[in-house]
Amino acid sequence: MSEKHIQPVFILSDASTRTQGRSAQRNNILAAKVVAETVRTTLGPKGMDKMLVDAQGHVTISNDGVTILEEMDIDHPAAKMIVEIARTQENEIGDGTTTAVILAGELLKNAEQLLDDKIHPTVIIKGYRLAHEHALQTLKTLSRTVRADDQELLEHIASTAMTGKGAESAKQHLSSLCVQATKHVTTADEVLIDNIKIFTLPGESSSSSELISGLVLDKQVVHPNMPTHVSDAKILLLNTSLELQETEMDAKISIQDPSQIQAYLDMEEQLMNALVQRIVKTQATVVICQKGIDDLAAYKLAKHGILAVRRVKKSDIEKLAKATGAHVLTDTKDVTADALGSAGRVVQKRVGEEMAVFVTECAKAQAVTLLLRGATTHVLDEVERAVTDALGDLRAVLLTKSIVAGAGSVEVLVAQALSEFAKTLSGREQLAVQAFADALLVIPRTLAENAGLDPIDVLADLASSQHTWPGVDVYTGNVVDAWDARVVEPTRIKTQALSSATEVACMILRIDDVITAHEKAN
Repeated sequence: MSEKHIQPVFILSDASTRTQGRSAQRNNILAAKVVAETVRTTLGPKGMDKMLVDAQGHVTISNDGVTILEEMDIDHPAAKMIVEIARTQENEIGDGTTTAVILAGELLKNAEQLLDDKIHPTVIIKGYRLAHEHALQTLKTLSRTVRADDQELLEHIASTAMTGKGAESAKQHLSSLCVQATKHVTTADEVLIDNIKIFTLPGESSSSSELISGLVLDKQVVHPNMPTHVSDAKILLLNTSLELQETEMDAKISIQDPSQIQAYLDMEEQLMNALVQRIVKTQATVVICQKGIDDLAAYKLAKHGILAVRRVKKSDIEKLAKATGAHVLTDTKDVTADALGSAGRVVQKRVGEEMAVFVTECAKAQAVTLLLRGATTHVLDEVERAVTDALGDLRAVLLTKSIVAGAGSVEVLVAQALSEFAKTLSGREQLAVQAFADALLVIPRTLAENAGLDPIDVLADLASSQHTWPGVDVYTGNVVDAWDARVVEPTRIKTQALSSATEVACMILRIDDVITAHEKAN
């Protein structure tokens, strides 16, 4: 009896491609490794910068991991998952993006070697999850507590975050500013970093940056006859307009006599006078409006010596309310003296080629401005990114009160703990746990490589060091106690990076089939 001919069944269209098994895993791991290698050279104080040029010719120079990855036009789906790690790390902490990406790439690189040794992906994933749990427990044990009033240690945390970035020349000054700014926006339950406005101004060195107890508005007064300097200002904040309101329905005014035109104009002026007089009675000396201010209203306010600014962003209005203590009013009928806020000085000054209004010397400011300076716009952009990282670190520390030493020391200690833990396991999972431990050493190894040191010698010295926190001094090439050197970071940076890297690595390892749909040709 002859065998029946089995007709193949096609379930995918000709426009689709499919990669299965080891090939799919290899391709995904390769894509993730390429992304990790892209940012690897930026890690640490001696990390290099990347120049990114977009289609319009705009140039970005940075060694910030998430900035680099978001500017790159990445298409591979597995590579996009690695980019998502950086984005999550940035959103959650604000720093540690490069560390998270490098860890994910190294975890997958070590997993690939285990796959080549015929170890099943589910075994590797189980081992990685065991290692992740043990690593988090070890980090909890290693962590030390920091007090919210420990100014010196907080400045060291901010300084560590800025090291290796464009702000390094003035990092001590900027670190002090960041700590002061953070304390202004810290409440019992939260650190409201969004209440810190970063205003950049090119032209001077970063050491000329300053903290303003108030806000800087990139606006100017609405009338040339208005004062440009007000002391002991009483501030009125409006998120409505100082204009005569138009009717919501179409209407026509029939005028049969020229005198009626003047009567109509007189009526409008009377209404505007009443509006301005309501403001004047409150003794307000500054009016800041989210929407428009009519030319007639501006003229009337100027006659009474009131400084007025219009079309201010909603976010700035909200920050001004926190800085000055004013209430934001949505209706001019609610204008009263009780709604006013206060500031020591409100001044209009020239900022570069533009004018800006400085609301400063707010007594109990819960919103402040970091005025950052830099020689060029490219330098200033990198200073801003460094300050943003420092603020994120300070927020994480003030919320958790937990820190660890940096310079690769915490990775060395956790790797040693995982190696001991692996010996307690009997199955193949111990190989995955050891691979996880080896992956952690990519951080001190990369720090050494980026500093031009021999990574093998550095890792050997770290392994044999008697220091409590053995870290890499990239300036001398020696192993130092990172805690004594005051290289400190929030524990949450490390826990978030470990968790994100582990989850994405495990997710990529679970994929054994990639089906890609392409657009059909017309």
